[in-house]
Amino acid sequence: MRTSTIAMALAMLSLTGAAQAAPCVDAKSAKAGFVLEKPGIRSEFRQAPGGMVAVANNYQSQSPQTQYLYAGLIEVFRDSDTGRLSMIPLGDIKKLFPLKAGAKSKTEFVQLSTKKAPKGTETLALAVKGKETLSLGECKYSVLAVSETTTSDTGAVIDTFTALYSPDLQAVLARRYDEGTSAQSQVGFETIKPLPE
Repeated sequence: MRTSTIAMALAMLSLTGAAQAAPCVDAKSAKAGFVLEKPGIRSEFRQAPGGMVAVANNYQSQSPQTQYLYAGLIEVFRDSDTGRLSMIPLGDIKKLFPLKAGAKSKTEFVQLSTKKAPKGTETLALAVKGKETLSLGECKYSVLAVSETTTSDTGAVIDTFTALYSPDLQAVLARRYDEGTSAQSQVGFETIKPLPE
């Protein structure tokens, strides 16, 4: 009698644990939206028309921010209390997708802001270096390591990093800086869950 009571209690505990574990977001469920989090930031991802992904970023220490990213990778719009910024591509960015290992591209952009007129163009160079596996909590994702370098029209480097991009989720899950050097670091999200219905 006591053995069956213990077995029943263990079974109930295991069922409770299973009910609390959220399923991993996949390519199909990502269409309904999902949340990526790490300490200090919560980002809600929702698919939008025209191949865009809308991202609502809520920060612990600064004002909220809205972004629109083409295919979840290329930022084309940003809005927050500090201002509004649009990156207008001067080429067809649709042709860049789907991304494949070894692919390289350069796209020229004009940056438009409510604060100042553009002083020139910028060029975004993408190079897909290969595939990796990245874990977010209990979930594992196949990601592409995409080198992103933005330069001014004078050739000066404005920004450079490697995005760990999930084509299934249409989201950058982490960024790697100073890759291949002693200063290499990786900053990324730590958990993923579906958007509440």
